[in-house]
Amino acid sequence: MSVPDCSAQQGAESNLQNMEFKRNHSELFRAECVRLIMETDTACKRMQNDDSKELGQRVQDIQFMTKELELKLDEIVVEIDLLLTSQSRVEKALEACKEPLRITLLCLEERMKRFPTERRHDKADRELLKEREVIEGAILILRRAAEQVTEQLRLNRSMKELLEQDLREKSEAQCIDNSCILMNAESPDSQLRPKRTQTLLPSLSVTPKQWENISDVNMAQAEQQLANSLYLRALLESLLEQTATDMQKQANAVATALQLNVWDLKAAKTQIEEQMSTIRSELASQQRSRVDLLTAIAEQERLLGLAQARLALRLQRPSKEQCLDPAQLQLLAEVQQINAHITKLREAVAQSEEEQRALLRCQRELQENLELKTNSLYIDEVICAQLREPLTHGF
Repeated sequence: MSVPDCSAQQGAESNLQNMEFKRNHSELFRAECVRLIMETDTACKRMQNDDSKELGQRVQDIQFMTKELELKLDEIVVEIDLLLTSQSRVEKALEACKEPLRITLLCLEERMKRFPTERRHDKADRELLKEREVIEGAILILRRAAEQVTEQLRLNRSMKELLEQDLREKSEAQCIDNSCILMNAESPDSQLRPKRTQTLLPSLSVTPKQWENISDVNMAQAEQQLANSLYLRALLESLLEQTATDMQKQANAVATALQLNVWDLKAAKTQIEEQMSTIRSELASQQRSRVDLLTAIAEQERLLGLAQARLALRLQRPSKEQCLDPAQLQLLAEVQQINAHITKLREAVAQSEEEQRALLRCQRELQENLELKTNSLYIDEVICAQLREPLTHGF
């Protein structure tokens, strides 16, 4: 009976030890759970605090960037207004060019009514044509400037829309981040329940640097457009001033040229007779020169006939005597030289005839001018002067 009792006692002690182990293990596990709960709670609170700090910093970054964008937007809005004013000035300048161009074209048209022999391309014509070129050039430049202003306005407005869109997005992001800051564990379940939105992969997300670069690029582009617009307005100021100066300067040049032409026309009446006498004398001399040239041609042709006759006669020598001797070479060279002389003399005759025709044309022109000076004087001194009277008041 003693052996079974001992075994039973040992078994009971073993069960007690096992139970003690399990109880101790359970106590340790509970302690671990308490530690884990405290750690996770502390970690979550720390992370929430970090979240609030990061969100607060993010809001500050957005606010800073928003102020920068607003400043740039204000600048672009002001620049658009200034550029619109410049555009109006360019349009008025274009309109102001129409009347001077019409007057210039009328003056050219009136001067074309002179008799054909008087329609020479004199200095007054050149100045009028130059004035037309100056005005048409100014119109062309102003039109191009107007196109550039229109394009720059389009770019400025496009930049304004881009900045406004960026500001709207910044405002929306700031509202969302502010809402995130206000949210906490005690917020209503409707706020805490996540919406079913597709989470962006990190590789597809915009990094803070990229986010900052987007607005920096927008502001840099806006700054560039502002610089371009400022340069364009300065260019327009210079252009408007320069075109007005050039047109006024050319108008003065035309007036001076017309006045000088009037004086020249009056003086020409007393000079035509002298010029006619000189031309008649030169024409007679040219006629005598032509006669002398024709006489020289006849003499050269006679000598050419002599040389050719000698060559023909020498061809009758016996075959054994048909030698290319110095005499034969001399005769051949003589024929060649005489032909060259005759060619030059005939060219001189043709030139002399051309000179005579030119002198005859000059004579006819002088004869016509003597009768037409009064008509030309009336056009330049009366009609053109009356047409150009408004231009004397300046542009």
